[in-house]
Amino acid sequence: MKSKITLQFIFSILTFSILNAQAPNFIPDGGEFVFNPDNVPCITDEQRDVVLNEIKNSIQQLKVEKKLSYKGKHNKLIHPLFIWPVKKKDGLEYNDVWGISNYVDQNSAFPNQTLDYNCGNRTYDTTNGYNHAGIDIFNWPFQWKMMDNDDVEIIAAAPGQILAKVDSRTDRSCSFNGTNWNFVYIQHDDGSVAVYGHLKQNSATTKNVGDMVTEGEYLGIVGSSGNSTGPHLHFEVYSEIEWNGVGQDILVDPYAGTCNNMNTDTWWQNQKPYNNPNINAVLTHSAPPVFPNCPTQEISNENDDFDTSESITFGLYMRDQMNGTNINLKVIRPDNSVVYNWNFPFNANYNSSYWYWTFSNIYNMNGEWKWEATYQGQTVTHSFNITGVLSVEDQYLKDTSIYPNPANDIIHISTVKKIVNAEIINVTGKAIQSFNNPNQGLKTINTSNLSNGLYFLRLEGDTYEKKTIKFIKQ
Repeated sequence: MKSKITLQFIFSILTFSILNAQAPNFIPDGGEFVFNPDNVPCITDEQRDVVLNEIKNSIQQLKVEKKLSYKGKHNKLIHPLFIWPVKKKDGLEYNDVWGISNYVDQNSAFPNQTLDYNCGNRTYDTTNGYNHAGIDIFNWPFQWKMMDNDDVEIIAAAPGQILAKVDSRTDRSCSFNGTNWNFVYIQHDDGSVAVYGHLKQNSATTKNVGDMVTEGEYLGIVGSSGNSTGPHLHFEVYSEIEWNGVGQDILVDPYAGTCNNMNTDTWWQNQKPYNNPNINAVLTHSAPPVFPNCPTQEISNENDDFDTSESITFGLYMRDQMNGTNINLKVIRPDNSVVYNWNFPFNANYNSSYWYWTFSNIYNMNGEWKWEATYQGQTVTHSFNITGVLSVEDQYLKDTSIYPNPANDIIHISTVKKIVNAEIINVTGKAIQSFNNPNQGLKTINTSNLSNGLYFLRLEGDTYEKKTIKFIKQ
């Protein structure tokens, strides 16, 4: 399923709510991320026949070997209740890693006659009669980067027995190509079967056909094998599989909803909302991210360590952003004072979106800064580090120190003893600039009007103690 970036530039003037600090005065870059815009089918009808035959043959073989866990209709149990079939890799700092592009198509007519369980159209069909029969869960953000780094794992939605698996096929598909996917098929105790398709090459569980898996157990990595244009899991469920002439193949939609014509009850332990707004990540970048053509890995330019003189790109990556809502954004200094605090309005419904702002000349304090987003009651915070601020600790004023050039031409004074007078002296010994603030104490010294060279900054505290530092203006 082809992935593309659509840049949605907003030409109208946005109204920002200034809360406790300044708000940036320009419009961000970014917009909608569209997964599978061309509605490439995950699996053709012919390939689905192959899938079902693989399942039936495996059931028959396991039965012959007396290894089949399912004991038949006479012992049929209530259907399983699923957990979510993907999870982020342990240790990954993103808040979340997935979005949903398509649900099961409830309308068997075609083309362009779609209906999902919630009476919407978040699904697709094709002109040749394909109706989407599963749930497409795609990597977001940076889908190829996350696939290459094994960041998004496929896990067993319910306990069961491995009926079949293949993971030797190529995993960087970008089109409808007629090739077969990598997969794991699991049968549950009630006879139902879950299909996990498009796995990354060589990523499937090391367990064998016939082995049992537990709920939440690793099955593979989300990939782009078979008919696919980007890394995603195609999750498809059958309540019944015909074998030996008994029964029939019955597709189900795990979601309960008004327009689910296949089954009335949910197959989820906790059914997620149809629209499930979420902050997938807030990140800092050394430059705006680059989204090359499929299947080249994105250049995310992620970075958490910066010098004061650098520009920093602040990235926001959303799932199911909702038109008419606002997200609150903050840039916070190490002392918890706020540089920027504003509300950014969402003016469209997007399954996934990305936005970024680039700021410079605001990093006036060394230490751990925070980039924070709050949306629909959820707050996600990303920490990054700033170094290189030239600051003067005047606790011991008698000391003489040498410092490099000031970042952004500003010398910051962290006052332990209040500085009331200061002067800058050049190498000839001439005082060329003086500062005086006896009431509040000096906090900063601006050197922007100096020529490049070596200087001495002489500081005097309110108890007449003195300190001299050397600094280089470049």
